Amino acid sequence: MFPFLLLLFFLVPLVEIYLLIEIGGVIGVGWTIFSVVFTAVLGAFLVRTQGFSTVQRIRTQLDQGQLPAMEMFEGLFLLVAGALLLTPGFFTDAVGFVFLTPPLRRSIIKYILSKGVVSTPSRGSAAGEQQTPRQTIEGEYRKMDK
Repeated sequence: MFPFLLLLFFLVPLVEIYLLIEIGGVIGVGWTIFSVVFTAVLGAFLVRTQGFSTVQRIRTQLDQGQLPAMEMFEGLFLLVAGALLLTPGFFTDAVGFVFLTPPLRRSIIKYILSKGVVSTPSRGSAAGEQQTPRQTIEGEYRKMDK
């Protein structure tokens, strides 16, 4: 994982600089700066709007007693999208807008979950803990008010 992150740390800025120079050479410096600022403002607005929508869906599912797993991952992707869109550059903006497109975002999340990149530990599976079989004890109870 570390080599991949190191590669991203060096590769992404190089791609951004290359794209800024190339696009700036075609459309001019003024339009390049305008487009970078415009995508940041537009992205912040879209992240805010979709974020409120996602929070509302999370609340609705929690009120219905359901686990809002997909919505939680969508919230994480919206957070990353916001960071990418506020970063100046065309490559990060493109990735940010992909994360802002709901069908693409959900497809990426489903793909990541299907590959097992993200896993949730079961109860009692913290580092170093032994797994013991769980036993269910059936019984009845009665609440007594004092």
